[in-house]
Amino acid sequence: MYQQVTIVGNVGKDPEMKYTGDGKAVTEFTVAVNGYKRDDVTWFRVTCWGKQAEVANEYVKKGNPVLVSGSVKASAWVSKDGEAQASLELSARELRLMGRKGEGEQVEEELPF
Repeated sequence: MYQQVTIVGNVGKDPEMKYTGDGKAVTEFTVAVNGYKRDDVTWFRVTCWGKQAEVANEYVKKGNPVLVSGSVKASAWVSKDGEAQASLELSARELRLMGRKGEGEQVEEELPF
């Protein structure tokens, strides 16, 4: 089975890069995707690996609009105070910075990896 999810949204916090025990780079950040209503926001935790993680750590900043494609995993649990909690985790295969070049002109920037 193959799963592909693509989101476009704004980065919620600056990336945090770590290394696994075998030295592989891992970068994590959040992305907010707006729904039809302005207050309808879905948050994704995005994870990038290897060279993509290193590049994301350098170029992705809080507030940047980004396009991310990859596979998504949903997790649900009950917190200590009995509240239902859930998260969406997106393992990135593709990452693009989105921005404005001029008045109303949308531009995509492919990252160098």
